[in-house]
Amino acid sequence: MEDFKDEGEPRPASVDEKVPVRKPVSAGPLHHEREPVDVRTLDVRHLLTGSPAPEPRTAALDCVRDQKKQACLNGNANERALNRGARQETVEQVYGALDLGTNNCRLLLARPTRRGFRVVDSFSRIIRLGEGVSQCGTLSEPAMRRTMDALKVCGSKLNRHGVRRARLVATEACRFASNGPDFLARVKERLGLDIEVLTPEVEARLAVSGCASLIDDRSDYVLVFDIGGGSSELIWLNLSGATRKRSRGADRIDAQNHMAAWTSLPVGVVTLAERFGGRFVTSERFEAMVEHVSNLLRPFEDKYQFAPLLRDRPAHLLGTSGTVTTIAGIQMGLPRYDRNRVDGCWLSVAEARDITYKLVGSSYEERVAQPCIGRDRADLVLAGCAILEALIRLWPCERLRVADRGLREGILTTLMIEDGVYRTRRRRGRQHR
Repeated sequence: MEDFKDEGEPRPASVDEKVPVRKPVSAGPLHHEREPVDVRTLDVRHLLTGSPAPEPRTAALDCVRDQKKQACLNGNANERALNRGARQETVEQVYGALDLGTNNCRLLLARPTRRGFRVVDSFSRIIRLGEGVSQCGTLSEPAMRRTMDALKVCGSKLNRHGVRRARLVATEACRFASNGPDFLARVKERLGLDIEVLTPEVEARLAVSGCASLIDDRSDYVLVFDIGGGSSELIWLNLSGATRKRSRGADRIDAQNHMAAWTSLPVGVVTLAERFGGRFVTSERFEAMVEHVSNLLRPFEDKYQFAPLLRDRPAHLLGTSGTVTTIAGIQMGLPRYDRNRVDGCWLSVAEARDITYKLVGSSYEERVAQPCIGRDRADLVLAGCAILEALIRLWPCERLRVADRGLREGILTTLMIEDGVYRTRRRRGRQHR
């Protein structure tokens, strides 16, 4: 199991089903009612001030007031007890997040913990749903069959764990393909999985939420990037000149409130490799990839002018993609990929570029033999490196933080925050009025 302690900030999100919360039960009758005694007292203050006379006080009226006060206190106690029960029920339930991407189908199931969540099950399979989409504009039948098989596994896991709160999303391949809606309708009919297509902005915001705890709040600027299969999301965070806002879910920056600008590039590792080739990549072809991505980035930089701000200000990159996790694993010399060692690690940009150019100089079979790449990614990794290189050239930073987390973690934390899992407790000593 993996214990996350940091995910995400609140964002309006559509979900399949909300956890039922029982309504408070009103207080029952009091069991020790006093016999009312009519003993009047006289209040003469109105005679001195000229104000209207107050209601005469009697023991009977005092009794009624006491009963109302006790009923109110009992009602508050019942309400608090029911709310605690509802929150306990929420904490014990399993939440789900499914990310149907251009290259991967990934599922994450987790239970809330005090400061985050604990993963109870997960699934990841390379399905290449977006294979050929950039060229023909439609999802192919083989790709849809591979994806349907993977989604069957996801549906089985969701049912096995009794998941009642989940968000199932699709990204660029289903956004771009003309038959994307038809495919998702087929998935719903056959498997009962209702998958929504995210807008690029929502995808970017959820990715930021998922890796928010890895932001170094001593930096003035942070570029969060997610290099996907069919698109790449970039988010500039401006942390300068403002109090760092902390989120409710964990002790981390509330990143969405510091978003200065974002964009979604219509290029990812699959689409770039299909355009330029992925198996046999010469230095010249790699440079052509970098230049292509740079041309897509320039309008974004021309509009917001972040590059001049980085010259004398602390800043870092934060990558949430398989490209940067692969580079980190290779740089560490891992005999096999280890998420616990990679997630959250720091690399210098110089180290990342050194690994990139070693990969450019390697053959396809050498990349296949690299344990942190393997055959499934050997034809895509250089496309991801080209996107990263274009980012580094345009926005030179010295440090890169690696995140093996992102969209799914952002979804899970958003759902849990919506359910009040991380609700702040009342301060001790505060009186109920």
